[in-house]
This record gives sequence, C-alpha cells and structure tokens, in this order.
Amino acid sequence: MTADLWARVDAYIQERLVPEDDALRTALAASAAAGLPEIAVSAAQGKMLNLLVRVTRSKRILEIGTLGAYSTIWLARGLDPGGRLTTLEMDPRHAEVALENLTRAGLRDLVEIRVGKALDSLPVLERERAGPFDLVFIDADKENNPLYIEWAVRLGRPGTLVVVDNVVRKGSVLDSASADAAIIGTRRAYEVAGSHPRLAATVIQTVGTKGHDGFMLAVVTAPAGPS
Repeated sequence: MTADLWARVDAYIQERLVPEDDALRTALAASAAAGLPEIAVSAAQGKMLNLLVRVTRSKRILEIGTLGAYSTIWLARGLDPGGRLTTLEMDPRHAEVALENLTRAGLRDLVEIRVGKALDSLPVLERERAGPFDLVFIDADKENNPLYIEWAVRLGRPGTLVVVDNVVRKGSVLDSASADAAIIGTRRAYEVAGSHPRLAATVIQTVGTKGHDGFMLAVVTAPAGPS
C-alpha cells in the first residue's frame, strides 16, 4: 500500500461517485491563490459530510474551522429546507475568502461566518441560544479539540452528530510521549469522547489524497442534567 495507490483510488472514487462542480473547484483554487493552507477535506470526504447532513436531516449545523469554506459548501448543500449553518473562523483573511466562495456557490444566505477565536464565539452562541445544533463538524486547531467536543455536547441535543477531522494523524496518535500540541490534544479528545457520559463515539481511519488520517464520529446520547 502506497500513497500513490491511495491517491489513484481516491481519483477513481471521485470520478464515479463525487463529481465536483465549478463552485467547489473554484473554492479550492481561490483558497490556494489567496495563500490559504491546502488542508481542506478531499472531495470524497466532502461528499461524506454532505451525506451525513442528509441522513441526519440536519437543519442547524455548527462548523468549527471554516478555512476557505470548501467543507462548508458540502455541508450547507445537504441542509434540510429552511436550514442554517454557522461556521467559526479565527483568521479574518480566511473568512473573507470563505465568504467569496460561499457567495459564488449561491450559499451566502444559508451560512453565517463568525470571525474570532472559536473558544470566544462558542459561549456567545450558547448565550444567544443558537442551538441545539443537529450536526457539529470540528476541523480547527487540534490542541483545543477536547474543548470543542465538550462545547459540541453543550450546544447539541440527544441525537446530535459530532464529526472531528484529523484524529489519526498518520498514526502519531499512538505516541504517548509526543510533545506536539496537536497530538496531545488529539489524544485528549479520545479520552473526552470515550469517557463522556453523554457521548457514544468511534473513529474511522482513512487513506487517500490526504494521507493516513481519520474521522471521529460521536452521537450525543442523553440530555443535559439539571444545572
């Protein structure tokens, strides 16, 4: 098994099952031209997110980590009629590119971008009673994933699906001695999800154009207890 083979299989999958359109291709091209890191989900992964939205009949989605809005487009296209997506992005330049990409995709009216640190925006959403969200997609700074998972539960409801990207990291998640903040945060995310009294979770490993990684899938299983 080689990275080249993974990439060729990804291309086969995309050709037969995941045709991209101009809005998606342009979103990637515009993001690259603006100097954004090329770390968006793959086309097949984006289609998976879209299908998860449709399966859960989601009307309210929270995304933590917008980047250039490639994943946002996939998510928003799966929304049930009348649905809305709120996405959190720390970098104002990323948010600007994302807004342009969403506008070109005809989704500007369905998506709200909030600029600032997610850990500052999440308490605001709670105060505004923006939830409960039906689906939460987490793809931001990995060191804060444990906190993002906790917030996903707080802003969710029984049945809310929580999806966390990049939780295998080429197998580095096994390195208990790592000093890398992203690895430490990822390992802590497993601990939080595995011990949380209101979550049931698993991880699916992935290979492809994005290398060896994986998604955590978790479902909120119970309502919050009395405060």
